[in-house]
Amino acid sequence: MEPEPDVNVMPTILLVIVINLCCMNSMSQVTDTIVPVDKDPEKILRKIDIQEISKQGFNFWQDEFSGHWAGIDFGFNSFINKDYANYNSEFMNNNLLLSNSTFINLIQQSIGLQHNRNTIGLVTGIGLHLQSYHLNQNTTIRRLESGMIEPEILVFDHNQKSKLSVVSLVLPILTEFQIPLKHYENRIYFSAGPYMGYRLSSHTKIKYRVEGKKEKLKVPGHYSLHDLKYGLMVRTGYRWINLFASYELVPLFKKDKGPQLTPVTFGITLIRL
Repeated sequence: MEPEPDVNVMPTILLVIVINLCCMNSMSQVTDTIVPVDKDPEKILRKIDIQEISKQGFNFWQDEFSGHWAGIDFGFNSFINKDYANYNSEFMNNNLLLSNSTFINLIQQSIGLQHNRNTIGLVTGIGLHLQSYHLNQNTTIRRLESGMIEPEILVFDHNQKSKLSVVSLVLPILTEFQIPLKHYENRIYFSAGPYMGYRLSSHTKIKYRVEGKKEKLKVPGHYSLHDLKYGLMVRTGYRWINLFASYELVPLFKKDKGPQLTPVTFGITLIRL
């Protein structure tokens, strides 16, 4: 005679199966649950440091816009649009190779004009402009009581040098465009815009010899030069080759006080800061 099955075992087995199914379902819900975020996704994305994500190639976001002004420039001075009305000679004819300009630009401010790029911007700053015009060795200039400028012939023997020197503060406002080549740091650039200058000092200097002894005569003066001047400037370059040129919109001498001469300067950047 076979034993009767225990009817109390079946409910127990069913209960165990139901409990296991509930536990598995609960674990699955915990794993797949997505926790909602109350913060603005755009604000979260802004906190991502793109500089850390991309280090090579065209990374326009890596640095702020940086222009090209600070440094030391060296150039040559000349005159155009010459008008010597009321004068018998072109006494301001200068030696181009010996007439030079030095710009000492120590202060620079760059202002980017793009929201998510750094290739276009404004460049301004302050520089010290040292100009010299090397005149004919036998000629210098003087200012009469009327303010008129006239040539003065030197009477020294063995004259060696005669020049007019002007020192000015310069403030440019240049718009600069940059084009990255191969890597974002290697950029060819072009900038152009107006500049303003204020004359700090001016003088003539004569070097000569008397009985074989070197002498020099420095004569500070206004020389009817404009205290305030303005003009146009262009700059361009790539890496270590940087060129510039300037064109003054104000003549060298005041109107009706001297010959009408428009100063121009062109040169190269010696040191970038």
